[in-house]
Amino acid sequence: MAFCRLAWRTFSRQTQDRNSAGIDEGQGTMAERKHGEAAPATEVTVAGADWYGLDISDRNQSRTLFSDLDMTEATSAGAVFKECTFRRAKFNCSRHEGSAFINCTFVGCNFYDVDFNDCKFVGSMFDSCKFDATRIKGGNWSFVGLPGADLRSAVFTDAVLREADLTGARCESGTMTGLDLSGAWLHSANFSGCDLRGSDLTSIEPETVTLKRAVITIEQSVMICEAMGLVVRAS
Repeated sequence: MAFCRLAWRTFSRQTQDRNSAGIDEGQGTMAERKHGEAAPATEVTVAGADWYGLDISDRNQSRTLFSDLDMTEATSAGAVFKECTFRRAKFNCSRHEGSAFINCTFVGCNFYDVDFNDCKFVGSMFDSCKFDATRIKGGNWSFVGLPGADLRSAVFTDAVLREADLTGARCESGTMTGLDLSGAWLHSANFSGCDLRGSDLTSIEPETVTLKRAVITIEQSVMICEAMGLVVRAS
């Protein structure tokens, strides 16, 4: 626990230094769900719960508001949270396998050094959350809302993000490989230096995103050129 918190504080301090230097702009706006949909109403409130180091695999909760939840170093396999709201929750250093957070809302949460393997976040919304060293492998993140999210140190691999809202997302030098981004909202997203190899980029409109130094495959480069109106020929 002490090591995780020390590492998180060090990482947070480095992030704050970058932000104070003017590297991070455009923060402070409240994110909205796609099409202006309201977050699901909650019926139960759990305040200040301490789940540090717990195995929460047997959790199956719906329409619950969790405020100031500490899930540091917790683990789960097959846990289910449906239409829940998490405010200022700490997921730091936790590990989740095959768990589901369906149509949930996350506000001001911290996901430092978290592993989400084959998890389902369909329809969930993230507002003012931190994703420092977050790792997502596999799973279904379709219709997820990540507008303006800072994903520069996050790693996404082999996950489904169909029709996800990544409007204005900060993905510089990040890793987003093997993703299904079909139908995703990518307007104003910054993919400078981002590894995008193997991802479905059919939703990218080159004139509305930043792709400088992004890493892509030859097949992806052809698709992007065609999206720009160029005619690609073998010779």
